[in-house]
Amino acid sequence: MTPQVGIYNRQRKFKVTESLRGLVKKCIEASLESEGMDELCTVDVTFVSNAKIREYNRKFRNIDRETDVLSFPLGGEHFDVDPDTGAILLGDIVISLEKAAEQAGEYGHSFEREVGFLTVHSTLHLLGYDHIDEAEGDVMRAHEKTILKKLKLTR
Repeated sequence: MTPQVGIYNRQRKFKVTESLRGLVKKCIEASLESEGMDELCTVDVTFVSNAKIREYNRKFRNIDRETDVLSFPLGGEHFDVDPDTGAILLGDIVISLEKAAEQAGEYGHSFEREVGFLTVHSTLHLLGYDHIDEAEGDVMRAHEKTILKKLKLTR
């Protein structure tokens, strides 16, 4: 089932095109499909600047520096459900488009590939994946690689 994806632009440096919006939705859909999530669900994605993501990182993680993406899962063992729609509330993704552009340049791939990677990475976090230890990180990276390959978003 197609997820309900809200996309919000809270930065001014990069134009958020329909193509970029479509890419983000496609990445979320592919991630959910890959993980067998076939129930109606919602995900909100907000594009921000480096300054804003640094503020969120400091407020929510006590880390005073910018980062590329933050995930705010609403579930864990159990997800809340929107009483009006019956949709599972997966959570929120916050992406710094500024940082995505910097990293695309550093890694030598496209801006779109970087935004796609960050979206897949963060969606997996919403579904409970993590990379706190090496074993968990290996599992998460394998899933990311499979999904990105399917989306033809390789380096």
